[in-house]
Amino acid sequence: MDFELDSEQTALREAVRDLLNDAYASTEARRAVQADDPGFGEKTWLQLAEMGVLGLPFAEDVGGMEAGPVEVGLVAEELGRVIAPEPFVEAVVLAGGLVDAVGTADQRTALLGGLSDGSTLLGFAHTEPGSRWSPSAESVRAERRGDGWALTGVKTPVVAGARADVLVVSARTDAGTELFLVTGEDADRASFRTTDGGRAATVTFEGTAARVLGEAGVDRTDAIAQAVARAQIAACREAVGAMERALWLTVDYLKTRKQFGVTLSTFQALKFRAADMYVQLELARSTALWATLLLDAGGDALDAASRASVQVAEAARHIGQEAVQLHGGIAMTAEYSAGHYLARLLVLTHALGDRTHHLSRLASNLEGHRWVDPLAYGSATA
Repeated sequence: MDFELDSEQTALREAVRDLLNDAYASTEARRAVQADDPGFGEKTWLQLAEMGVLGLPFAEDVGGMEAGPVEVGLVAEELGRVIAPEPFVEAVVLAGGLVDAVGTADQRTALLGGLSDGSTLLGFAHTEPGSRWSPSAESVRAERRGDGWALTGVKTPVVAGARADVLVVSARTDAGTELFLVTGEDADRASFRTTDGGRAATVTFEGTAARVLGEAGVDRTDAIAQAVARAQIAACREAVGAMERALWLTVDYLKTRKQFGVTLSTFQALKFRAADMYVQLELARSTALWATLLLDAGGDALDAASRASVQVAEAARHIGQEAVQLHGGIAMTAEYSAGHYLARLLVLTHALGDRTHHLSRLASNLEGHRWVDPLAYGSATA
């Protein structure tokens, strides 16, 4: 298997890195962008669109680039490296992925074309108060109203929900969980600040007009689970980018900060802790890359997403906490970035399912595997 990037992939990575480094050259620049709605740089978002980044996974006939999970993962890593607030995973991989998977030809052309050129921002409204990462909708209901539909209920949190032009909303019907399109301005949206300094919204539907995404009367639970799994893998790649930057930020600090007249990197115990961070990073990187390549080859997205998420969540917690601990008091200030990386890593590893959730999902499939008696030198019994 070839793990090397080709020339086009390398050029994509470098172009995105240069753009994001310019946009978020300092912690203050990023905090200023996140301070108010929409919580991300709309100029940067449009520049990503001009580069073709927002249309990467979509077909050329709808304005996309027909790239795959590898290219999506490269972009996600670069976003994570500077903890950029742009909702690439949520809007492109998740909401856009659902439109691409189940939408009609007209819906795909209109929505994915607008998403790709930056004129339409999509948001995915699925999580409900009290829900635990289920692919099904529970409390939000959809009812027939004449020739259309009406939605009632609450979705929260919806990343970039206060800014989204069109919301892809999951709702309960007699057929199960279906997907609907709602014009953002038609819903009651209350924006709030998230743990990592970004912006999300509570979206309330009160008989809100909606149109069905794709064919009516079809349960979309499986489609949602698949789209979420693809987004989880992309989020793992974003976390890898953030962890890598947090590690080298810490290493640089240990090499320059002095105590008792010598740099902190002189102390062997601190070297060991930095080495442990590096080991965790490489384990997470290899698992996330494996999941990306498996997805690219058409493998089981759900299994790959859970395996990668478990490893990445463990590494993210370790690296994020160690980055703060090894920096000492300065990491607790709002002006320094170490704490920001920890906060972003916690959000990335909880938004689409935490470590316990993914371990439970993996454990639920154990009965479907053959077991091996180690004393029988590899003989298997059904």
